[in-house]
Amino acid sequence: MKLLLVEDEKRMAQALSELLRQERYEVDTCGDGLSGLAAAKEHPYDLIVLDVMLPGMNGFDIAKALRQGGCRTPILMLTAKSELEDTVRGLDSGADDYLTKPFMAEELFARLRALCRRNLPSDDGTLSFGDIALDTHTASLLCTATDRSVRLSEKEYRILQYFIANQRQILTREQLAVKVWGFDSDAEYNNVEVYLSFTRKKLAFVGAKTTIKALRGIGYELRCEDV
Repeated sequence: MKLLLVEDEKRMAQALSELLRQERYEVDTCGDGLSGLAAAKEHPYDLIVLDVMLPGMNGFDIAKALRQGGCRTPILMLTAKSELEDTVRGLDSGADDYLTKPFMAEELFARLRALCRRNLPSDDGTLSFGDIALDTHTASLLCTATDRSVRLSEKEYRILQYFIANQRQILTREQLAVKVWGFDSDAEYNNVEVYLSFTRKKLAFVGAKTTIKALRGIGYELRCEDV
């Protein structure tokens, strides 16, 4: 699980990073708002832990900018303030949850687990978007309009899973390469293009109107405009 921690207090950041790594999170840290926003936009994190009071750009504005840009990554806000209006402002800015300092590590972990569960498949084990459903048990793609299905390769499945989890968000080749092949992989960007082509062919095979659109110079987006 890849997590971004944006916290300007060095001792707090170091302590939280160590605790999170003990819980088997892979943690990147940023000490100011602008670098935190840039990192959140550049890398495909599974969770963002975001302090409110930051130099350069506060957590409220970071969350708002990320949501306006289409980022759907769960955000947990940390703050020393406990006033109701600050909680409301944080949630209205786009945060999914809010934790007031000081807090117990167990509560932090519980809230992060709860945020992760929100992105889990439905009870029948499917992830859905438009006219497609992805079966997480069999790695099969189903078009709900035609009732046709096809088995996906591991990479095709992971590509569609990532797109559905980040639906209506533009994903770059770099993000796809990291998420599907991993940070330590030597896969080149042409591998992304090849497997995107394979995945598009599977979507066409089942008769889906959902497709992966290329946005020149920007990235890719999962779309189903006719459903």
